[in-house]
Amino acid sequence: MDGFAAIGVFVRQELFSVKIVPMSNTLHEQIETLGRAARQASRHIAKASAAQKRQTLVTLAQLLRQEERSLLEANAIDLANAKRSGVTGPLFDRLKLSASILQTCALGCEQLALMPDVIGEVTGLKEQPSGIRVGQMRVPIGVFGMIYESRPNVTIEAASLSIKSGNACILRGGSEAIESNKALALLVQKALGMNGLPETCVQLVQTTSREAVGILISSPEWVDVIIPRGGKGLIARITEQARVPVIKHLDGNCHTYVDDALDQEMYLKVIENAKTQKYSPCNAMESLLVHEAVALEMLPKIASNLWSHGVELRVCEQTWDCLSSLPHDPTLLVKASLEDWSQEYLAPILSVKVVQGLDAAIEHINQFSSQHTDAILTQNHVHAQRFLREVDSASVMVNTSTRFADGFEYGLGAEIGISTDKFHARGPVGVEGLTSLKYIVLGQGEVRS
Repeated sequence: MDGFAAIGVFVRQELFSVKIVPMSNTLHEQIETLGRAARQASRHIAKASAAQKRQTLVTLAQLLRQEERSLLEANAIDLANAKRSGVTGPLFDRLKLSASILQTCALGCEQLALMPDVIGEVTGLKEQPSGIRVGQMRVPIGVFGMIYESRPNVTIEAASLSIKSGNACILRGGSEAIESNKALALLVQKALGMNGLPETCVQLVQTTSREAVGILISSPEWVDVIIPRGGKGLIARITEQARVPVIKHLDGNCHTYVDDALDQEMYLKVIENAKTQKYSPCNAMESLLVHEAVALEMLPKIASNLWSHGVELRVCEQTWDCLSSLPHDPTLLVKASLEDWSQEYLAPILSVKVVQGLDAAIEHINQFSSQHTDAILTQNHVHAQRFLREVDSASVMVNTSTRFADGFEYGLGAEIGISTDKFHARGPVGVEGLTSLKYIVLGQGEVRS
């Protein structure tokens, strides 16, 4: 069995415990082959026309719908292997493909296809005293490497954004989704070939060896940026060990703050959606803050609603005093520890804290948030504006669910991840997040004196 043989078993996060150690020549050569091909392909796709990239995405959307059955069959193999390995809960949920997920992927491709092509766009062109005109042109980054766990739909999101942004990419998914990722990557390459682009614009690392990750993140000659998408441990280790720049997304400890200006019906609806619409995504609400002036009025209603969904509440002393006398399952009301304020549960668990007001809420969020997505529910315009300005997160929201923090919902067509960095890309990383700017200078024979 060669280095690219599929291993159809679930391997937990220790698979990604990346170590920079001497590699076998064979594996090193295999990754180098991918890198050389990606670098060459990047030069072709960088000069592809907007129409060619658009049609490639339309073709990919068509193939996703046509091949739904075979894709679900490949995913069923991964699900069966995961089930035999005892995988349950959010990890198993993230692994699933379905007809609706594939439809969302196809719609994302079509949405990207309809968006303007930003490659080659010139901005800020200004004439200088010397007579030259100076501006900036948006260009592809070149080659990005994507290292991700569980969700096979990331294969399509990354590939479609790669095509639209004029980049080549090397994808390395988790072993638990190997069959799904292989099937999806083949469709991407088919769409590229059908539209006159090199199939090597998008390549999947098919070995499940963690050594391959170490090689990939240590190859600046082939890869211009690494984008890890997965557990906090994976991202932290890659950030520490990579020799290639990293666009990182750490955990999603997302907050919602209930202000003292009330619209009860709307607040309850938003809170329910933010927590219970889906537990496993990084944009699900993990912590709820409630103004003390409305705690007695709102907390019993919020708790009753969330308890009906089986959500466990980990609460501060004041919340405990407010809720402990209510009829409830004792397993669903627990006193919070200090660690609970910074947890990403990815499960039906929510930390709840009563705060003195807006200042205390902003201070708590900026201390404990992962700077992913945080929201305020308020009817006070001044409070809303202060929250938007002062909360230091990639997405800050007013009167809506944190579940909207998503490239598709933001109109980006798809996202390659949600960056909690502050340089280059922040928030959902769509097409522009995978591009760079270079200066262009236009003259008519001017010389510097």
